[in-house]
Amino acid sequence: MIKNYFKIAFRNLKRNKVYMTINVMGLALGVTCAILIFTIIKYHLSVDHFHANSDRIYRIVTEQHRDNISYTSGVPGPLGKALRDDYNYTEKISRIATFEDALITIKDNTGDKKFKEGPGIAFTEPEYFDIFNFPLLQGDKKTALTEPNTAIITEKVAKKYFGTTDAMNRVFKLDNKIDFKVSGILKDIPENTDQHCQVYASYSTLKQYNEWLAGDNSWGGIESAMNCYVLLRPNVNPAQVESVLPAYVKKFRPKSKNVHVYKLQPLSDVHFDARYDGVMQKKTLWILSLIGFFLVITACVNFINLATAQALNRSKEVGVRKVLGSKRSQLFWQFIAETTVITVLAVLIAIALSYIALPYVNSWFELNLHIDLLTDWRLMVFIPLLAIVVIFFAGSYPGLILSGFQPIAALKNKLTQRSAGGFNTRRSLIIVQFAISQVLIITVIVIAKQMNYSKNSDLGFTKDAIVMVPVASSPEKSKTLKTQLQKISGVQDVSMCFSPPSSSNNWNTAPIYDNHLEEESFRISVKSGDEDFVKTFGLHLIAGRNLYPSDSVSEFVVNETFVKKVNLKSPNDVLGKSLKIDGNLKGTIVGVVKDFHDQSFYADINALCITTHVGLYNSYAVKINLANTKPTLAAIEKTWVSMNPESLYDYEFVDKHIAAFYSSEDEMLKLIQLFSFIAIFIGCLGLYGLVSFMATQKTKEIGIRKVLGGSILNILWMFGKEFSRLILISFIIAAPVGFWLMNSWLQDFKFRIPINIWVFVSAVLVTVIVAALTVGYRSIRAAIANPIKSLRTE
Repeated sequence: MIKNYFKIAFRNLKRNKVYMTINVMGLALGVTCAILIFTIIKYHLSVDHFHANSDRIYRIVTEQHRDNISYTSGVPGPLGKALRDDYNYTEKISRIATFEDALITIKDNTGDKKFKEGPGIAFTEPEYFDIFNFPLLQGDKKTALTEPNTAIITEKVAKKYFGTTDAMNRVFKLDNKIDFKVSGILKDIPENTDQHCQVYASYSTLKQYNEWLAGDNSWGGIESAMNCYVLLRPNVNPAQVESVLPAYVKKFRPKSKNVHVYKLQPLSDVHFDARYDGVMQKKTLWILSLIGFFLVITACVNFINLATAQALNRSKEVGVRKVLGSKRSQLFWQFIAETTVITVLAVLIAIALSYIALPYVNSWFELNLHIDLLTDWRLMVFIPLLAIVVIFFAGSYPGLILSGFQPIAALKNKLTQRSAGGFNTRRSLIIVQFAISQVLIITVIVIAKQMNYSKNSDLGFTKDAIVMVPVASSPEKSKTLKTQLQKISGVQDVSMCFSPPSSSNNWNTAPIYDNHLEEESFRISVKSGDEDFVKTFGLHLIAGRNLYPSDSVSEFVVNETFVKKVNLKSPNDVLGKSLKIDGNLKGTIVGVVKDFHDQSFYADINALCITTHVGLYNSYAVKINLANTKPTLAAIEKTWVSMNPESLYDYEFVDKHIAAFYSSEDEMLKLIQLFSFIAIFIGCLGLYGLVSFMATQKTKEIGIRKVLGGSILNILWMFGKEFSRLILISFIIAAPVGFWLMNSWLQDFKFRIPINIWVFVSAVLVTVIVAALTVGYRSIRAAIANPIKSLRTE
């Protein structure tokens, strides 16, 4: 019986090639997107889940409570040691201090080889490798990092540095300062982890690299570089540990108004919590899941529409089968068999398309995803399950309609559209398709507008044509290099600074203003820059003057927000007042600049100060003339290398640095643009098939209208008015849904675009144009057909 079902199914589908092609293409595209989205979501949900006891691994993070609450993954350096010594809630505790963009130098017979280690170097306690499942291939994890100046590296790094994985006891130099001996070789770090570091140095060596951070009394501040991971004992509740942490705040920070609140963050949340620099928010995964669901629904709606539209053409077949004794259940399963053939073929094509598309997805989103049907049990379950859902969702309703035909009415050709599911059902399904497409179009428009607003708005400073080049030598030598850079043709200004005005790398501290006895109730962001900082970045002085040249902190320029925070009405009122930061850095406020965005548009503008602090200058900001970009950049590199032959040259444009704030949003925009196009294309396939069916059904009516003098425009409107109503109804549904979704998404931005009426007008216009092109082509063919031939076909 089942064999007969499929034999007849192949015969029917071979007879209706256009119907089959449209359905296979629509379902294949929908399933392809579902597979790719599933692969992306599966990857993000798998991050750091391969560690043993991952449910007991936590990272200690900090909430800083002041005039507002800020969040950081960093903790005071001594916290991990104090918790280990004072309590027994944990099996293991490990502190890890990570410094990105480390310069690694290898000396051999051919000379010095230099490498820039992007993920950086991590000064790590040995317990780190008891907490995380990163196995050693060579060396003993218990002793590999116990001695100073020892390091563990991965196989990949060993090959890169030394050309072989047999790198035990080899030596490398960090930042031209500290030598390390390789004491262990790690198996390469898996891709699905947030622990990206490839070089791990002994924690005892941190004192040589950053004495303050490694100190046992450095409770006064927090650097995001310092993290602390704990492996709780079985049956220990995280709340128990959190309940004892406030005691450290009272003991070591009793007078500070910047109250630290330490929390335990589950390892499973590290990847997703944007407050602590999580790279993928869970709501983004939900959005992708919904898009995948909508795409599959859109393809299924196509199938249902075309199947019910074709039902009348098969009425005699059904009538004959029923007269010859076929039961309704047999006819239903016959149609399910046809649906199965189409779906299986579509799934096979979708798998092939997924393999073809995956390299492009990896390239777009800088991932390294894999599709392996033979080893990935999740995909082995997901794809057949998806196929079964599609078969029964898409095939059940048409199957019930077909099998329900009355045999006498079917044989006498007296079945109506109502018998075949009715126009109203198909109208409803088309409305669903249009509504989904319009919601996706609204989403694309809003995200694109917000990204354009974030990247191209006036930030309050100049970000174009400024190149950030590293400082890699002593203060005296750095000043000499600055002078040489200023002499280069094409260079307009040069400033030595810590970072651009807008940066995710900030120093926030509690200020003491005007010789007050206590710290202020707000934090201040400290920007280190020399006397050319204001001019190079085009900051606008609204009161006072610029900083005078100095090697130490002696003067400050503050912003408008600082003036408001200290409750002054005029910027001039703050001039001449004293300001103290970091406990002992004191100077006089000499100027006020207009507010500028010191962080991304997710955050408010902070109170800030700019001061000369030569010890923190790690970059040159070089403003260039874009008319001679290539020769200017080449001259900058040549000059820099001549002064710093022992270092590795690198540069970055400020506008690219700022664009990096929104990298995850850019990735989401690319995905939604792609899937929106596919959703619209799938809808067009179904719309074209449905219009083709309507044109066939109305062949005689069109012929009569033309014979009686009806114009082509009248006939086109006969088709157009139907779909115009459907677009309008779908818009009424899509507009509030799209507004709610995008308004919720925009809430994360402190500075955001308004969702105005033109967003919705644009969505409707796109839908109308696409529908008009799809419907118009087939309608024109029907309208210009010879009426005599049309009447003869009936």
